[in-house]
Amino acid sequence: MSQQILILDFGSQYTQLIARRVRELNVYCEIHPFNKIPAITSNIKGVILSGSPCSVRDAGSPDVDLNLFEGKVPVLGVCYGAQLIAHKSGGNVLPSQIREYGRARLTTVDHHSELLKEITLDTQVWMSHADTIATVPSTFQVIASTPSVAVAAYKVNDKAVYGIQFHPEVTHTVEGKNLLRNFVVHICGCDQDWTPDQFVETTIADLQKRLGNDKVVMALSGGVDSTVAAVLVHRAIGKNLYCIFVDNGLLRKNEFEHVLDSYKHMGLNIRGIDAQEKFYAALSGLSEPEAKRKAIGKTFIEVFDEEAHKITDVKWLGQGTIYPDVIESVSVKGPSATIKSHHNVGGLPEKMKLKVVEPLNTLFKDEVRIVGKTLGIDPSILGRHPFPGPGLGIRILGDITAEKVKVLQDVDFIFIDGLKRHGLYDKVWQAGAILTPLQSVGVMGDERTYERVVSLRAVTSTDGMTADWAHLPYEFLAEISSDIINKVKGVNRVVYDISSKPPATIEWE
Repeated sequence: MSQQILILDFGSQYTQLIARRVRELNVYCEIHPFNKIPAITSNIKGVILSGSPCSVRDAGSPDVDLNLFEGKVPVLGVCYGAQLIAHKSGGNVLPSQIREYGRARLTTVDHHSELLKEITLDTQVWMSHADTIATVPSTFQVIASTPSVAVAAYKVNDKAVYGIQFHPEVTHTVEGKNLLRNFVVHICGCDQDWTPDQFVETTIADLQKRLGNDKVVMALSGGVDSTVAAVLVHRAIGKNLYCIFVDNGLLRKNEFEHVLDSYKHMGLNIRGIDAQEKFYAALSGLSEPEAKRKAIGKTFIEVFDEEAHKITDVKWLGQGTIYPDVIESVSVKGPSATIKSHHNVGGLPEKMKLKVVEPLNTLFKDEVRIVGKTLGIDPSILGRHPFPGPGLGIRILGDITAEKVKVLQDVDFIFIDGLKRHGLYDKVWQAGAILTPLQSVGVMGDERTYERVVSLRAVTSTDGMTADWAHLPYEFLAEISSDIINKVKGVNRVVYDISSKPPATIEWE
């Protein structure tokens, strides 16, 4: 079992970012809720306690028994984690006189401390806390301060236990990665040997051992996650992997044929299923977004189940689940409001009574792409923008008809093709077109028109959790608008969505 860092999640919005920064150091790590701590085995080399929106002074705030790991492995508390260690050790945590949020400078740095080696004096850090550590116990040593935060960092005497009030995982903390390297590599002694090549090698070996001669069935979408997962399983068991690609009638223009062809060139054992009419029938008369999503998900399960049963003696269902999906399913924050139900094959294992294999469930999205590159997967697939599971079904506002799908496919094709031709596609996280239920007056030639309004949407992001609208050149937008209106019958107005997430979402439905 490889070395790892254990990250305990107290509910901070930055917890996943801590894990990503540790992974960037080629060190494996896992996030676990503070109330579901795994046993501290010999492969766990250190523990990081995350931040939290809570206060250690509040009744019922997240708590943990430090004796589970203190004295066994090095510990680093970040923000709330640092306050919790200080509070439980007899220190004084009080509300900040001024909310400490944003950039700050370290005006004192103890360069004798292993945690702060090569961290420069006056370096910029990022604060985000409503409480502050007013005093620390006599067994603690303050190792960094800012003009307004006396205890910006501390070390417990005679123990490899550290606390920092700032967030090293965010880019605003300029030398945060150096600090994490000091902790993970120098203090915890991790070897930095967790690489894409090593992941591929060990994952294929594990899959071969786990699956043996069993058959695996897998739904492919043309997206990055399912493709990389399928290639890993295929490398392990070859033709015993059976892939199914369903055309739900809501794909992009020519996508079914294009994706099917690319998979066959990769040597995958794949069957394409044209189920357009079944999906259109299931969607007939539905306009409400959640109703459409559920109808698409239910129909997909029915179609996939029917096709999978044509394969005899299948034991496993392969899925392209990635690590953020796993983390969110065991959130420490309790049930969150349903913004949108996610379309995936979540209902399949129970219905089909299959065991599940998820070779990517320890990887973040950017890591999946790196592994895909290591596997030699076509860059056009790895660089593909995220595309919603319900496809164009949630980019057509209102009810779905084959005629509306055709209009949107043509509009979307002009937009995406234009982004590629102008070298803008790879600068955008996600792009697409939305067919609105609006009609507007226009003039074509000498005639009055009353036709459809479409909106173009393009965003920049690193992980899709937050996003800004992409500042595409005016000249490009003018060209695309003209092309759409001239070439797509029934559209006479094009608008561009300049909403960020939050408060908007990337998709309109």
